Amino acid sequence: MGWLIDTCIWIEVERGRLRPEDVSLITGEEEVFLSPVTISELQYGVEMASDAGIRQARQKSVDVLKKKPLLWIDDETGAIHGRLAASVRMAGRQSDYRVMDLWLAAQAIQHNFRLLTLNARDFMDIPGLNLLLFGST
Repeated sequence: MGWLIDTCIWIEVERGRLRPEDVSLITGEEEVFLSPVTISELQYGVEMASDAGIRQARQKSVDVLKKKPLLWIDDETGAIHGRLAASVRMAGRQSDYRVMDLWLAAQAIQHNFRLLTLNARDFMDIPGLNLLLFGST
């Protein structure tokens, strides 16, 4: 089994509120993978930084994370994402901000990985997701 880490955790690591070691205490020896979705969200943060120093620090963090193994989004990921999005919408829990979260969840489900987050409400209603809330261990 492996891990996907929600973008919010990597942001807290970049800001110094969490240490990489804090994440490693949870993931242990299991491999941590990176999603193109996470790269997108983090790169957006780089591009939106109004201060050059912050932008540079954020880019450095993204570059370090890019050394992790990358999961591809393929046709199976797309099918899982479509089912999840439909399920969430039919249950009346859809909102625009969840699109990226549903892609992460689809990848975690596809690969039978655990998803580590700080934001349980973003993921708790997704069927079949092996979710772990940071700090709940």
